[in-house]
Amino acid sequence: MKAGVAALAGGLFGATGLLLFLLAFGTDYWLLATETCGIFPSGNSTLQSGEDEVQTEVRKEVLTFHHEGFFWRCWFFGEGHPETIWTFWYTSQVHPKFCMHGYLFPLPIALGPFPHPSYDTTAVYRGFWTAFIILAVATGLVGGLLLVCGVPFVSPRAYKAGGGFLLTSGGLFLLLVFLFVMWKEFAADFQKYILLERSEKCLDDVPVHVHYGWSFMFAAAGVPLVLISGLLFYLVGRDIRKSLE
Repeated sequence: MKAGVAALAGGLFGATGLLLFLLAFGTDYWLLATETCGIFPSGNSTLQSGEDEVQTEVRKEVLTFHHEGFFWRCWFFGEGHPETIWTFWYTSQVHPKFCMHGYLFPLPIALGPFPHPSYDTTAVYRGFWTAFIILAVATGLVGGLLLVCGVPFVSPRAYKAGGGFLLTSGGLFLLLVFLFVMWKEFAADFQKYILLERSEKCLDDVPVHVHYGWSFMFAAAGVPLVLISGLLFYLVGRDIRKSLE
């Protein structure tokens, strides 16, 4: 009876935590930023060619919103919109919006001298973050699959292994949340990181405001849930094994 209650609680915690992890992994709102540079020089290798169509409309002091995650790095212009994190909410975003792939961004740019002046030395740091988030999601999904195979209380090894994978997944997400906080608070030069090649075209001391995004909050909320779930399932596996001996 106790094992059944613990397994039910672990299942609810684990399913909710894994859903939050998948939302954090699949949405591109780990980092939110706003700035007022508003200039996109022609031939900028960090911009999509489709943006050239609106260059004549962009002027200095136009508020630009940036958001970034594992898959994409996006930006849109919000002239007349409030500079709050709620403007980043999907239904509140202003169109058109421009995006580029965000894997390990910023990467060294091949054009010009090497290393390129826009190369960010924290790219290696971000590389570890990328590896950890992929591994954390994979271990969480494997743990969930093992727990499904362990139902109904006939495979203590599946419960213990599933609980172990969930504990590993929660630990990895805790680590990558810590790395992201350290990167944001101490490692990154966001004036350079957000503006990149546009920095030399911007006014001096353009303010860049950076916030934690929804994806980061999803991951942080999922960590304790998955850790508790993994611990409960590991203990359930031990209890089932003792009852079978």
